[in-house]
Amino acid sequence: MNDIVKTLAHAEQSCQSHGARLTDKRKAVLSGLLTSGKALSAYELVDYCRDELDTSIPAMSVYRILAFLEQENLVHKLHVTNKYVACSHISCEHAHEIPQFLICESCGNVKEIGIKKSLIDTLKDNVEQAGYHLKSPQLELHCLCQNCV
Repeated sequence: MNDIVKTLAHAEQSCQSHGARLTDKRKAVLSGLLTSGKALSAYELVDYCRDELDTSIPAMSVYRILAFLEQENLVHKLHVTNKYVACSHISCEHAHEIPQFLICESCGNVKEIGIKKSLIDTLKDNVEQAGYHLKSPQLELHCLCQNCV
C-alpha cells in the first residue's frame, strides 16, 4: 500500500506541474486501478469506490475522471475491452517506449511493456503502404500469464 501512496503523490505532483488538480475523487479512481492490477471498467471503478473507499461516484463522473487521467498520462484505455489500467510508469522520470499491453485472457491481469519506436515506425510504414493511416500505435495482445499457463 505504501507504493500506492507514493505513486499517488507522484501523480499529484505531475498534475500540478501541468496546472491540473488530482482531486480526492480522481485519486480514488486512480487508486482503484493501482490496487487492482487488472483492467477495470468505469462501472467496476464505481463499485470499488463504493465498496472499498465508502465513496459514491456516479458512473458519468468516473468516465470524466478517466478521461482526465488519460489526458494526464496516468491511465491507459484498453480499446478492445473498453477498460482502463494505471500507467506503470507514473513514478518514472525517464522517457518511455510505446506502451504495449499483455492481457491475460484467463485471469484478466494486465502488464504494460514498452515496444521500440523503430518497430512502431515499421508497422506504421506497412500500414501506410497498404493505404491506411495508423490512428494509435498502442498494441493490446491477448495472452496467458505465467500463473494461468
